[in-house]
Amino acid sequence: MPKSLSPDQIRRYEEDGFVFPVEVLSPGEALACRAQLEAYETATGGPISADRRQKAHLLFPWANRLARDPRILDAVEDILCPDILLWASTFFVKEAGSPAFVSWHQDATYWGLSGNDVVTAWVALSDAPVESGAMKFWPGSHKQPILAHEDSFAEDNLLSRGQEIAVDVPEEEAALIPLKAGQMSLHHVLLVHGSEPNRTDDRRIGFALRYIPTRLKQTKTEDFAMLVRGEDRFGHFTLEPDPIDALDDAAVAAHARSIDSNVKALYSGTQKTAFRA
Repeated sequence: MPKSLSPDQIRRYEEDGFVFPVEVLSPGEALACRAQLEAYETATGGPISADRRQKAHLLFPWANRLARDPRILDAVEDILCPDILLWASTFFVKEAGSPAFVSWHQDATYWGLSGNDVVTAWVALSDAPVESGAMKFWPGSHKQPILAHEDSFAEDNLLSRGQEIAVDVPEEEAALIPLKAGQMSLHHVLLVHGSEPNRTDDRRIGFALRYIPTRLKQTKTEDFAMLVRGEDRFGHFTLEPDPIDALDDAAVAAHARSIDSNVKALYSGTQKTAFRA
């Protein structure tokens, strides 16, 4: 029996490559998470930096608790399996009126993972209406192999390499994915997706959590992941620790090790040595 998703939601995920909206947080809980992020940004004098947008669950206990929330993990388990690693997390923030966008792409292209049983839970910490640059998906595209991509490193592209599939996506087939604060979408690692600029007067804030079965391996470099459910009987990844306090020495050191590994995998074949600002 599924723990969270209905049989129809699971069927839709299998057929379309995504399902939404999935209710996970109350509006108040989402607002509290947003407040934690923005309190940190206020204290540091600006938007969260490129490196700390990545794997923030290693740095901030509140982000770690969110990544481990049973309401998220129950839905992920319904798609994947009982033994789950959190391989990565990313804050995707589009400022009000920002030209920032995400080109059509597949997540799996540069990740270096040994299989495609990978689920992204995209949790909205603010409302994400269509006008804010909500995600858009190409339904059923997860049934294709990894498509050819071209790297642009475009300034306003939020992706690590500004990567874009070298295939024309039929825009009339695109499914728009608006979410309310506290809702999430789930999508397959091969699903072609992107998003437009934010044309509203509020920030669009999402926390993308990348979950994998413990059986997967990293094929490019040594890698790190956090066991968030079940047990790891394979040992393919060095397991990451939970942060005790925000940005304490141990958390910062663990984050640095993991980010270095991510950069080596995501930017392999380029001269890049750090996440783009």
